[in-house]
Amino acid sequence: MVSRPPPAVSRALLALGAWLALYELNVIFAFTAEAGVVFGRPAHLVISFAAAAVCLAGAVRRRGAERVAWVLVALGIVGWNAGDTYWTTVLLDQSEIPVPSWADAGYLAFPVLMFVAVALLMRPTVDLASRMLLADGVAAGLAVGAVAVVLVVGDVFHADAESVAVNLAYAVSDLVLLGLVVGAVAIRGWHFDRMWALVGAAVAAFWIADTSYLVAIADGSYTFPGVLDVGWSACFLLLAGAAWQPAGEAVAVERLRRRVALLPLGFAALALGVLAEAAFSGGSQPGVVLAVGSLLAVGVRLWVTFDAHAGMLELSRHEALTDPLTGLGNRRALMAHLHRAVAQAHAAAPEVLVLYDLDGFKHYNDSFGHPAGDALLARLGQRLTEQVEPDASAYRIGGDEFCVLATLDGRSPEAVARAGAAALSDEGSGFRIGASFGTVVLPQDTDVSEQALRVADQRMYAQKHGGRASAGRQVSDVLVTALVERDGHLGEHVRDVAALATAVARGLGMDDEQCEQIGHAAMLHDVGKVAIPDAILDKPGPLDESEWAFLRRHTIVGERIIGAAPAMRGVADVVRSSHERWDGAGYPDGLAREEIPLGARIVAVCDAYDAMRTARPYSSARPEAEVLEELRRCRGSQFDPGIVELFCRQRLAIAAESSPTPVG
Repeated sequence: MVSRPPPAVSRALLALGAWLALYELNVIFAFTAEAGVVFGRPAHLVISFAAAAVCLAGAVRRRGAERVAWVLVALGIVGWNAGDTYWTTVLLDQSEIPVPSWADAGYLAFPVLMFVAVALLMRPTVDLASRMLLADGVAAGLAVGAVAVVLVVGDVFHADAESVAVNLAYAVSDLVLLGLVVGAVAIRGWHFDRMWALVGAAVAAFWIADTSYLVAIADGSYTFPGVLDVGWSACFLLLAGAAWQPAGEAVAVERLRRRVALLPLGFAALALGVLAEAAFSGGSQPGVVLAVGSLLAVGVRLWVTFDAHAGMLELSRHEALTDPLTGLGNRRALMAHLHRAVAQAHAAAPEVLVLYDLDGFKHYNDSFGHPAGDALLARLGQRLTEQVEPDASAYRIGGDEFCVLATLDGRSPEAVARAGAAALSDEGSGFRIGASFGTVVLPQDTDVSEQALRVADQRMYAQKHGGRASAGRQVSDVLVTALVERDGHLGEHVRDVAALATAVARGLGMDDEQCEQIGHAAMLHDVGKVAIPDAILDKPGPLDESEWAFLRRHTIVGERIIGAAPAMRGVADVVRSSHERWDGAGYPDGLAREEIPLGARIVAVCDAYDAMRTARPYSSARPEAEVLEELRRCRGSQFDPGIVELFCRQRLAIAAESSPTPVG
């Protein structure tokens, strides 16, 4: 990053600028007849060579393409000065100056090298979004050039062939350079930072000096030194200053708003004015060519604008209808396609809507993290697309829900659904993913798109609930049977706790699936005791510390046993935490308050109630009222206060219903 020029460079530029100003004043007012070195012909050459040296020093401070650009600028200044030295010392005193000459080669080296340098300086800001502004710059440069040809340099092109060729080279190179600088500023959002402001001013000064020289040469009025000759040296000093200035950030196209639309209209108006002038007064042909070129550039600008807007519209439409994670159609796309399918489907060509919900995905997400879950969804979505194309369309409509809309074409709805379910299934170390589904055939089942999706959703959840309940019940029954074989009294205890826990869960407003999971956890919360010796379980007296340590392991053992079945992972988590305490003094993890799973807090209250109400080898059964009072006493320390209050209200309501109604 280039900072502002150091004091020594600033002083050198100020001194050269002051010298150039004095030189120009002497040209205008001729206050000294003996010009010498300070005010004579060599003065502007010394100033210009010094400016090239300052520019080259600034290039050394830069990197990459910027360094190359400013080295080229310095070389261009040196080339121009070499040509001017040859013209001043060799050609100026000749009675007839040859055209072309070596001086012309030196002069023309500057705009050519400047052209390359400006292209390098503007390259980092040129991208797809700047094409519109680049077209504006070209249109501006051509329009300005057309006006300049008509107003200023028309007479330059009425001479002998050699002179016309050389003059045309000067005019074209200057106009191309001017247009390129305008384009560079346009790409930057018509924003002049210090560097580009100095570059623009330098090119403008150079163009004015060159144009005035060409016009004066054409009409035979040029004398050296001329008043406008200062433009060349001023150009080089401005470039030397620009070489030490940092380039600011380009202004985003979006911030330009109306200015972006109005500028090409202004350039087109200039070009049309030139063409009108040529039509009525026979203007110069080069001016007409440049004006036509400017209008063509405005046309390109309109095409670029239309293309950009069409691309943005297409991108917005695609994003509005696409799930960003999987690339499948989203719910909006599904509903649009479903409306068409409902309208087009008939009995001879039915279509099927299949709605899927992944089984086991929550466990996968909890075990491996959300990034892994997103990757799994993307992979399954790709597999679903490959499975159903080209006869069907796949969608992801949210979370772990997918959908397929397919023409049956002789296939059964069940075959289509199971093919998609297979694509959405995966398994690996520690996980298994499946897919429950619901199908709706159009138009047999319904001819209303919203109802089709609703029915498919109901059928899918009916299958999911039925499948999970069956799997959970089978696992639970097997483990409870093993527990009862070990200890018949323990089997009775866990069934009672399960009934109590399910009632509390329903009282909290939980859905059927959550109630079922809590019921399984309550049924299996003591399954880990199969690993506890009978001597500890049936000991009539208090347990010692080593026996308590052994007993506290039963929740971890229970988690391992239950967690071996992937469908029971959530139940295993509740069992592990079933002996945690609200105050954090429980085991095995020392969780507290809401850190404890809600199901585990429910099981803890129900387990304690049933334990106090049941006779044990080391204690007798306690009365209902006493047990409820004990639970209330321990709320906020051992138990969740809200669970205790709900449980006690439920028990009192049951007691009130079962007590005999007094006869009045």
